[in-house]
Amino acid sequence: MSIKVVLTEDEIPRQWYNLAADLPSPMQPPLGPDGNPVSPDMLAPVFPMNLIEQEVSQERWIDIPEEVLELLYRWRPSPLHRAYALEKALGTPAKIYYKNESVSPAGSHKPNTAIPQAWYNKEFGIERLTTETGAGQWGSALAFAGALVGLEVKVYMVRISFDQKPFRKVMMETWGGKCVPSPSNETQAGRDILAKMPDTPGSLGIAISEAVEAAVTDPTGKTRYALGSVLNHVMLHQTIIGLETKKQLEKIGEKKVDTVIACAGGGSNFAGLAFPFVHDKINGAQIDIIPVEPSSCPTMTRAPFVYDFGDTAQMTPLLPMYSLGHNFIPPPIHAGGLRYHGMAPLVSAAIRENLITPRAIHQLECYQAAILFARTEGIIVAPETSHAVAGAIQEAKKAKEEGKEKVIVFGLSGHGLMDLLGYEKYFAGELHDYALPEEELKKSLDDSLQGLPKPAGV
Repeated sequence: MSIKVVLTEDEIPRQWYNLAADLPSPMQPPLGPDGNPVSPDMLAPVFPMNLIEQEVSQERWIDIPEEVLELLYRWRPSPLHRAYALEKALGTPAKIYYKNESVSPAGSHKPNTAIPQAWYNKEFGIERLTTETGAGQWGSALAFAGALVGLEVKVYMVRISFDQKPFRKVMMETWGGKCVPSPSNETQAGRDILAKMPDTPGSLGIAISEAVEAAVTDPTGKTRYALGSVLNHVMLHQTIIGLETKKQLEKIGEKKVDTVIACAGGGSNFAGLAFPFVHDKINGAQIDIIPVEPSSCPTMTRAPFVYDFGDTAQMTPLLPMYSLGHNFIPPPIHAGGLRYHGMAPLVSAAIRENLITPRAIHQLECYQAAILFARTEGIIVAPETSHAVAGAIQEAKKAKEEGKEKVIVFGLSGHGLMDLLGYEKYFAGELHDYALPEEELKKSLDDSLQGLPKPAGV
């Protein structure tokens, strides 16, 4: 009985997979404030041109530089586990596998794109990076990557997570990064928000505004912005997860996968595992592909497909995506990395093409699932990851009811050892489910989308 499936370094994928090349309908372009498509050179103050080229690429396969692979070898390839103990506890005929991204030095999947982004910026002559972070996973990963390649990193961390997860800040500082709570007084965007809402818990949209502003206003021109999710090049770098997973399943003779599940906030973790399987589905495979989100921040399951800004201060281009509105302030649930108002355009496009089927799950069910997982498989997962665990358990129970031996693969996007406050509050009975009221959603959309162009076909 083999519990872990491990690849050698020689077996690591040498290319990333770009879903944009295979979508049945071409993606709609990002737009500028004037409603016209954004050209690559318009993104140059924010990103280095070598990453902009990846952002707009229509190539199916993009080579991973050897120097990037050498940095990824510190923990990749990551193991694929068979969840025998969980299967037994559930009494399910399903086989449950999970791809364990918690083994990275930062404890999550985020370094898969932090390292290439830092490397490409360094190659372009950039000296400093700014970014935002929700739960702190992305900020930690970029600080780690900055230490490896020699870049300064400044992180604007959503205030509620900054308060809830103090050790994330210590991780960033250990790797040489600087972390400030957002909104802050360091940017005009932050000062404007604080003037209106001094007690705001913050949001990823606000933190993005601050990080972009800090990058584009640097008089030296040596600072760029790095984003941990949402954009095409971020999805691209993460596909190493799913490509490794497919090789591992082949290695043990699993020829057919029935269900692929991952949590989704901005989309990078989900895309990383799922997009290589979406490629198979486009080419005729019968696979259920499920991104799971919180019921309190139901971007994919209740929001409309619109053109909207990726940030609160409207500094990003208008992106074609499912969005709750860029002014949306999510409730302060403990899955901070899933508290984002929009969904990656590539993930949104896959939903529009009926290639994936999103699902929302309440917070308490997710914690229940995470505790069962910890008491069977041993790993205490991040609150974000608990959504994938809950989705996998739902599917395993369904397989039991149907009497079908299905193969279920889910993404274990990160461990929860820096997120134990959420578990403590759950055990104390202090956490509650929260369904976003329809009137709150409508108000956010009305406030955010007025006067913005609409995507074609909507």
